[in-house]
This record gives sequence, C-alpha cells and structure tokens, in this order.
Amino acid sequence: MSQSGQKKIMLLGGLRYLLPVIKAAHKNGYYVITVDYIPDNIAHKYSDEYYNISILDKEAVLSLTKELDIDGIMSFAVDPGVVTAAYVAEKMGLPFQGSYEAVSILQDKAKFRKFLTEHNFNVPTAKGYDNKADALADTAIFNWPVIVKPVDSAGSKGVSKVDTPERLIDAIDYALSESHNGHFIIEDFLEKEGNSSDTDCFSINGELAFCSFSNQFFDPNAENPYTPAAYSWPSTMPANIQEELRSELQRLVTLLKLGTGIYNVETRLCKNGKPYIMEFTPRGGGNRLAEMLDIAANAHLIENAVKAAVGDSIIPMSMPEYDGHIAEIILHADNDGIFDRLEIADDKRPLVIETDLWVKNGDKVNGFTGANNAIGTLVLRFPTREALERAMISINDWCKIIIK
Repeated sequence: MSQSGQKKIMLLGGLRYLLPVIKAAHKNGYYVITVDYIPDNIAHKYSDEYYNISILDKEAVLSLTKELDIDGIMSFAVDPGVVTAAYVAEKMGLPFQGSYEAVSILQDKAKFRKFLTEHNFNVPTAKGYDNKADALADTAIFNWPVIVKPVDSAGSKGVSKVDTPERLIDAIDYALSESHNGHFIIEDFLEKEGNSSDTDCFSINGELAFCSFSNQFFDPNAENPYTPAAYSWPSTMPANIQEELRSELQRLVTLLKLGTGIYNVETRLCKNGKPYIMEFTPRGGGNRLAEMLDIAANAHLIENAVKAAVGDSIIPMSMPEYDGHIAEIILHADNDGIFDRLEIADDKRPLVIETDLWVKNGDKVNGFTGANNAIGTLVLRFPTREALERAMISINDWCKIIIK
C-alpha cells in the first residue's frame, strides 16, 4: 500500500485491453503499476508507474512486488503473465482466482486436457509433447483431422488444422514458433454444432456467479481462419446445453478449489451431441470481451475483477440478462498492406453503438494471423436475433477494411 493509503495493483502486460482495467482501478482509488519489457506499449502511458521486466520472469516480478509492497496482481487479457501472477500472489499472500498449482493446470493446454480426462469431463483425444519424434510416432492414436497448437499460447497463435499425418511436421514447427516453453499439444479436431462460445465468467468464493455464453464467428478469408473475427450475445446454443456446461464449469471450479475472480472460457457443442470445455483461463479475455459484457448485460466484470484482485468487496452479480442483441466485429485486414479506410454499409450505420479504430490512414497493417493483428472493434446492437444472424453471415459484405 502506498504512503497515502492507496491500494497498489500491479498489471502484467501493456496492451490496450488494459486501458479499461486501469480506468476501473483509478475509479476505485487504486495506484496502478504496469510491468512488461516493451516500454512503448500503450497501457504504460495511463498507469501511475511502469517497470521494464519480462512478465515471464517469475522471480524478477516477485522481487519487484516485494519491493513495492503491492496489494494485488492481475494479468488481464495477457495470457503469458497469468502463471507469474498466480506465483507472485501465492508467495505474497495476495488474492487470486486459484492456487499456483491450479493455475498452472489451467494455463497449460496439455495439463488441462489431462485433468479433464482424469475427472470424466467430455474431452477430445489429446496429448502433449516436447519433441517431434514422439508426436510423429503417435499418429495412430488420434482421430484425424487434428488440431496442433502450443500448450502456452493464446489468441489462436500457432494453431493449425492438419488433415493427414504427412502434414503434421509443418504444423508442429508452426506451433513451436509461437510457444514459450517448447511444448505443443495435438488433439482431435472437434466439429462444432452451431457456433462455439468464447466469453468471460466470474466466480465468487468458489461459486460461478456470472456465467455467460457467446456466439463466436470466424473469417474464412483470414490468413488464420481459426482466429475469432466476431462475437455476439446472447448465445444461440440450446438452453439445455448451456445448463449442462454451467454445471460442468462449476464442477471444474470446485475441483480446482478456485475462489473469486474473472475467467476467459471457451466452450462448444459438437456434432456428436456433447458439450466441451475447451479453455478455462483465470484472466479476462482478449478482444474486449469483458467490456462487451458490460455493454450487453451490465455485468461489472472489469470493476469486480479489479476489486477482487486487491481483496475489496465486489458489486453483487447474477447470471446475465442481455439488453438486446449485441455484436462485436474484430476489425482486421485480410492481407499485409497500408490501411486506407473502414467502410460500413449505410443500412448498418444506425446500429453501430461504438467504433474503436486503432490505426489511421497510411499505417502499415498485417494479415489476420492472430488476435494481436486486430486493428479495432465495431460494436452494434440489433433489434432482433434474426437481424443479427443475417448480418453475421455476411460481415465482409457490409464491413470492409480497405488497404492499399
């Protein structure tokens, strides 16, 4: 705590997704410290203090937190820092969603799949590796096609679908190029029924107090077609499947002895009729998901995440009730080039409630290989579910990024 009596919160990372977190922290009178090894990251311009330390270096971050005597630590929407945050919280006796052991399971895709299997959750055939030879020797255990991805990467970086064993080696190389620890996972490709869900949830004292589901959309023209390109709420997933997933998510929270905080959760219903928990990470999601839920359901997710991190009482929460039909478009370029302009069809303009463009005319932009190549967001409110669904299947017809 500072000499003035302000609580100090440390945020790992410096991406723009931290800006609403910093705003919420300042609203509550907290002193904000940001940490990463990229001084030019935008969040550092808005924090009260910045330190140039790698968020992957657990011991260096721990040493800094002892020196600064912080009251809470978060790695909101910054996947590489979550394990470090949990480690520091445990060593310092600070609030966090779960123990270092539990968080280490959730943050490693191979460990997470193993945990789900051992506790009889629905899970695809999956196995983690630290070398190519073992993986290439195991091709017969999978039901092809498969998905190959780093065990410790987010934002769909390093992820690819492989139809035949002959193409596996290239996918492994791609996964390893985006891995921090040199480990990757291979798992059966689960064909989804309807839209998959990627959204944020919140637990209070081990009980899921806010559990949402979304519709996740992808751009088949993108360089990485597995990077989410749009979201909408509420979910069109059948109500009974949502209820089953809520129950299974609560079971997961209970098994891992999780406490209070925010989670980014990916789920899907598959063609085999079974729902699956794909990801459950103790952080806010990227792509402004918590912000969208604040708009769509007045959820207070960001403010409560900040309050929970420093041990303050949080705003009461309940299961989401949505205000209309909300869509978020992740603006992106299909190819590398120079940004010229954003074009929105005239009939969609009245539905736009927020445009957040992160580039200007003349800026260099990259093809959409991962969430880090997004160039902004567009938020719309539709009068009916049908109107939203019509728009979402034709996004590229009415929302165009013009590049030179």
